[in-house]
Formats: sequence, structure tokens, C-alpha cells
Amino acid sequence: MKLQQLKYLLAIVDNGLNITAAAERMYTSQPGVSKQLKLLEEELGLQLFVRKGKSLDGITPAGLKVIDRARVIMQEVDNIRSLASDFFEEEEGSLSIATTHTQARYVLPDIVAEFRKRYPRVSLNLHQGTSEQIADMIASNKIDFAIATGSRELFDELLLVPSYHWERTIVVPNDHELTKIDRKITLHDLAEHPLVTYVFSFGGESSLKRAFADEGLEPDVVFTARDADVIKTYVKMGMGVGIVASMADDCADRKDLTSIDATGLFPRSTTWIGFRRDAVLRRYMADFIKLFAPHVSDRDLEQTIEARNQADVDTLFADAELPMRSGCSDGVTAAA
Repeated sequence: MKLQQLKYLLAIVDNGLNITAAAERMYTSQPGVSKQLKLLEEELGLQLFVRKGKSLDGITPAGLKVIDRARVIMQEVDNIRSLASDFFEEEEGSLSIATTHTQARYVLPDIVAEFRKRYPRVSLNLHQGTSEQIADMIASNKIDFAIATGSRELFDELLLVPSYHWERTIVVPNDHELTKIDRKITLHDLAEHPLVTYVFSFGGESSLKRAFADEGLEPDVVFTARDADVIKTYVKMGMGVGIVASMADDCADRKDLTSIDATGLFPRSTTWIGFRRDAVLRRYMADFIKLFAPHVSDRDLEQTIEARNQADVDTLFADAELPMRSGCSDGVTAAA
């Protein structure tokens, strides 16, 4: 038995037993309504209407009882919808997000500030870690959203919404020899210096190492950290040439550091925001996603929630023009 069949049953009764009128009221075809009514009667093993030829001439005693219960059922369905709507619209609650230091430090502050203006009674909990640590938080059911870059194999239970692209930026002390080169920096240039960069993911090949390997080079990575600010601190100390996400290019660092564009040296990265497949997104949760990824429409989000798997989500956003996020004065630029 389907709710749609009960809707058709009540529509027939409310339209004077006129199936054609009921079909018009339900924006469907008369044969479709007749078929569903027949299937309902066959499943129940009851005749709900008295028939005169092809027309309905009355309601059987059994039909009267079924109709009464159908009205109760459909009223409860409306009550459930109303309850769900109230829950969705509610502006109190909590939101737990797990992400990397770079996202928390350089991307989220403005988004969180705007979110707090809209939902002052929602408490935010922000957890930082590597991709592996974020995946552990997901597994322990401690968070609502995960925000990360790559490492999709760690997040099979989530639906991942692509949010923006970013490149890498080279950071060196202001008097470093790389600042004297008046052409585009190459991987061969970088391979001549010790490097300071992010902790490499344990699950899968590093895109940074792969870029060097494709050129037949072996990078001299002398120090890694998960925190872009820590990387820049050690670059200032002269430990090596830093390679960070473009969002971590902070104008405040210009006193000590020079940033060099690394666009094209390494694969472009894409940051995503993910939530569980069975998640019920309240309004403030949906709004946070749209603040983080403004290109995502209400319809996009609805289709993502309805997606059967990540492949469906990937298809949905296959042609989406994601914004490019960078740092210092550049901020977020148009889709690329």
C-alpha cells in the first residue's frame, strides 16, 4: 500500500466519485488513478466502490471504513510534515565541524562570523586535524560536517560537495635567492632547496611528491607540519622554502616573507564539504553549506541529499564552475 494510492482514494471521494475530476485535481491521468485504485483493492482484497458500468456509483461499507482510516493516515502525514518543517526551521541547536588548520584559520572566520549573525543561538564546535584524524571523527559520529581537500577514499560514508579550487604558494624570506629570479619558478628551482610543507597524507600518494617525480626530481622535504602558520615560522627561521595553500598567503607576513606564485607547478586542489548520507539537514546546516560554497543552490543541495552515492553527486557538479580561492588581497576570485 502506498500513500499515493490513499491520496487518489480520497480525491475520488472528494470529487463526487468522479475519477476524471480526481485525476485533474491530482495533476495526473485518469487511467493512472484507475490503475492505482484497482491495485489498492486487489492488495486489500476488498471492493471499495459500487460500480455501474465503468463509473463509480457508491461506496461499499468496507470502503467507508477504509476511507475513514485513510483520512486519519493522511492527517498524520501532514502532521509529520509540519513537525519536520518546524524542526528544519528551528534556529537553535549545535553544529560540529571537523577541518584542517588552513581552512579553520584562513577560510572559515568570515563564514563563521556571518553564520553567527544569522544564527546566534546555534553553538559551533570546530575540530582541527589531518584528513585521517577528520575521518576518525566521522567514524566516531562526533561531527556534522567535514571540510577537507582530496583524500576522498577516507570518506566513503559522506556525500562530498565540491566547494572551491586553490593553488599552492611558495613562501621564502624576503632576501632569499628565489626572489631574485625574474622568470617563472620551476620545480627544478625548488628541488635545489630544502622544502618545508604540509604533513603528507598516509593514505595515498602526495600530489606534491608526484609533481616532482613526474619531472624526475626528488624533493628534499626537511620539515612537515599540518599548520600553515608553523610552516611559515620555520621558513622565517631559514629552515627551507615553504610550500603552502594559497589561502595561507597572509598579507601580514609581508614584513618577513615573500610569496611566489606556484600556479601550474602542482595539480590544482579542490576543497569539499561533506555530510553523512543519512543526515537530516536543518535549515541552519543547509545555510552553512551555502555560505561555504555560495555556488550551491537550494536545488543542488536538495539533489545532493537525494543522491544514491558520490558518483551521483559528482555528476551533479560535473559542469559547476567553482570559485578560485587565494590569499592576501586576492581572496575569492571568479569561477575558474
